Amino acid sequence: MIRTLTFAAILLASTAALAENSKPQPVPHVDTIPAAKDIPYPGTISLAIDATDTRRAIFKVKEVLPVAKAGHMVLLFPKWLPGNHSPTGQIEKLAGLKISANGKPVPWTRDPVDVFAFHIEVPAGAKALDIDFQFLSATAPGQGRVVMTPNMLSLQWQSMSLYPAGYFTRQIPVEASVTYPEGWTAASALPSKASGSSYRYDRTNYEVLVDSPVIAGRYYKAFPLRPRVTLDVVADTAAELAAKPEQIDAHKALVDQAVKTFGSQHYDNYHFLLSITDELGGIGLEHHRSSENGVKPGYFTDWESSTPARDLLPHEFSHSWDGKFRRGADLWTPDYRTPMRDSLLWVYEGQTQFWGYVLAARSGLVSKQDTLDAYALVLASLGNTKGREWRPMVDTTNDPTMAMRRPKGWSSWQRSEDYYNEGLLVWMEVDAILRRQSNGTKSLDDFAQAFFGINDGDWGQVTYTLDDVVATLHKLVPLYDWKQMLTQRLTETGAPAPFAGFIANGYRLVFTDAPTPYFKLNEKDRKFTDLSYSVGVIVGKDGGLVSVVWDSPAFAAGLDNGDTITGVNGFAYSPEKLKEAITAAKDGAPITLLVKKGERIETRVIDYKGGLRYPRLAKIGTGETGLDRLLTPR
Repeated sequence: MIRTLTFAAILLASTAALAENSKPQPVPHVDTIPAAKDIPYPGTISLAIDATDTRRAIFKVKEVLPVAKAGHMVLLFPKWLPGNHSPTGQIEKLAGLKISANGKPVPWTRDPVDVFAFHIEVPAGAKALDIDFQFLSATAPGQGRVVMTPNMLSLQWQSMSLYPAGYFTRQIPVEASVTYPEGWTAASALPSKASGSSYRYDRTNYEVLVDSPVIAGRYYKAFPLRPRVTLDVVADTAAELAAKPEQIDAHKALVDQAVKTFGSQHYDNYHFLLSITDELGGIGLEHHRSSENGVKPGYFTDWESSTPARDLLPHEFSHSWDGKFRRGADLWTPDYRTPMRDSLLWVYEGQTQFWGYVLAARSGLVSKQDTLDAYALVLASLGNTKGREWRPMVDTTNDPTMAMRRPKGWSSWQRSEDYYNEGLLVWMEVDAILRRQSNGTKSLDDFAQAFFGINDGDWGQVTYTLDDVVATLHKLVPLYDWKQMLTQRLTETGAPAPFAGFIANGYRLVFTDAPTPYFKLNEKDRKFTDLSYSVGVIVGKDGGLVSVVWDSPAFAAGLDNGDTITGVNGFAYSPEKLKEAITAAKDGAPITLLVKKGERIETRVIDYKGGLRYPRLAKIGTGETGLDRLLTPR
């Protein structure tokens, strides 16, 4: 009997094993958010912002949105943000949302897929929706960028408004007003009229509004640079506003050199919105008629030490032409819900990186020698980027969407947004080829005028494709396969970093045992010790490893990002002790490190005998080179 039952149990278990597991089917989703159409919105949005709660960094928003009919409607919070190249709208900081019409609440429902969208039913007879909410901005860096302090603020309209789905943003009229703290001054490319602490901005469209951010502060000063260009500065203290005439002259020269380079102006007025602060979050973000720029205290008052920060304004200003006026066709979108495609960022950011360095040197904001030393850092860093073995440069244009500028553990292997600096190298090679193929009569300046200098005064957008870039180069130098050259540089893997443009333009990368002054300033500014080009580490001020270069001697020794060096050859860690050990290792001495990893203390020995290595550019031959001519003022 027992035997019979056992057999039956085995049979039952076998049958159960053959039965299929449960297999659900997906719940269908119907997108009820209307696609953007190029038609006028019937009415003008009224937007009123209270920006006076600087203690708690809370912006209070009241919005009146006219409606033409009853029924289903979708309101959107901006998601895909120009300049960020990614879906980084801060929807999580929107709070207290209440919508009403004719004094009665209008319920809202968040879209189950697109959480930036709110569905409502407009009641019969309603002429407008009254919308109230708060934007709870960051009060500490761990919550995101800090945009409000007791002495200044950065107001970005996309965080302070909802807009109706179904329309190109350029077709949505809006009138905005802001109340700032008493005694503050506000600056923006969007014209306004001030009455005490209240500013009423000119009627515009939603696209231009979002592209016209504001800085405001207790300590403010405006420096006219040209009839249509102003440097607007806010600072933590009044003392930081003390700019010398020659410093402002260099900023004036930046504007002059940019206009000469591009041969046009794509703005009716332009404002450099500059915050000098260690409290407000740092930023460098382009807009068509302005730029948001954040630097640390000392920009004017410690001019000699602020060199690494002084290529920020040239870069962002160049974007008025490259990125805002001329924009990659797959990057331009009709609203802030449509995904951006970043495949042409090697033009948008790469060539802007190229012109940022050039214009900094041409204007005198940065000396020629410091510019050469900055280039050396760019070349050396890309030479250390082992990720070029497997990942092509064009694929890094996906990084803003993939990583959203979050830190990476092994950036030298994973790669990051290399379309900036490797894009610079590609455009330097284009410049060198133009010079060679034209016997010195053409350069990238000619490309800039032909490509970005069209339609003087137009501050709309003209889009382009790779074929448009190639066609412009062909007009300058017809008998060269530009498409093949660019395609190779964009897609190649396993090849060394493309230094050919610098070499052809008369400079090569070398390493010495002493850092350049620019290198030392960069270390001081970023508060680390950079030994990337010897043992392969960047060390923070407390001994923590900021970066370990993939396949470097430090990597081979088992060091990891996040480790902390506590000892060097029997002594407590200091940058000097580590450098001494690296130098002594040339004669066979060990480099023995005591390393803290979590709660563990480990000993790591680095096998390296190459000594200290710091990058710089060395001139090839004598006489004026292509790079010399490139950095010469026009």
